Amino acid sequence: MSRWSLQLLAMQIGVGLALVAIWQIGATVPIFGHMLLPKFFFSTPGDVIGRVIGMFASGKIWVHISITLTETVLAFAIGALGGILVGFWFARKPFVAAVFEPYIKMANSLPRVVLAPIFMLWLGLGIWSKVALGVTLVFFIVFFNVFQGIKEVSSVVLANARLMGMNERQLFRHVYWPSALSWMFSSLHTSVGFALVGAVVGEYLGSSAGLGYLIHQAEGVFDTTGVFAGMVVLSIFVLAVDYAVTLIENRLLVWRPASASGQAT
Repeated sequence: MSRWSLQLLAMQIGVGLALVAIWQIGATVPIFGHMLLPKFFFSTPGDVIGRVIGMFASGKIWVHISITLTETVLAFAIGALGGILVGFWFARKPFVAAVFEPYIKMANSLPRVVLAPIFMLWLGLGIWSKVALGVTLVFFIVFFNVFQGIKEVSSVVLANARLMGMNERQLFRHVYWPSALSWMFSSLHTSVGFALVGAVVGEYLGSSAGLGYLIHQAEGVFDTTGVFAGMVVLSIFVLAVDYAVTLIENRLLVWRPASASGQAT
């Protein structure tokens, strides 16, 4: 690991510790006779960490994590694949894109929370209603990025590739696909969080298991510590999935030059 990476990691940890310290002080140390962050509303870092450790020690949390993970992965995979395929198709077929443009914009403008009860009515309270909600969040992010990535291909590069005798399959593999990859992975990092949001919101609105269900249960009995513990588990969950996406990105984009900051040592 380079010196710059170590410095970045140290600064990230430092920011996290500073926020936890502010939280702890605000919840436990009275300032001018009042708590800035009353425990009833904000709990404390120690209580939250203790609850998280207890959740994992009991083993019950794993069932809920597995359900939310399944919903998130399915929503992410289906939404991303659909966004990639439709994005490529529309970018390569301008007339088709022009025909469907107003419908894409209308569908993208719909509030996803409004769709959640409809999906539950259609698909029931199982995992597929949560997956459907996550797909609607992921699809449009990936679609617009892939669509723009294909459109950004240099006309000079295309002209030179055609002069070299490349057919459509070769153009896709050597020109369009590399151009879209950077845009695509940029959207995938964002989409991971949105896939999880779709799963958790769906569980929150109606389910019998999952991290969203746990948070909803804790909120229903004013268990602030339980709510924050669920949010901490969700954050760890997102970081782990995002790290997996980063590994895949680094594997597929080995040809990409390192950024100036990344080259610092």
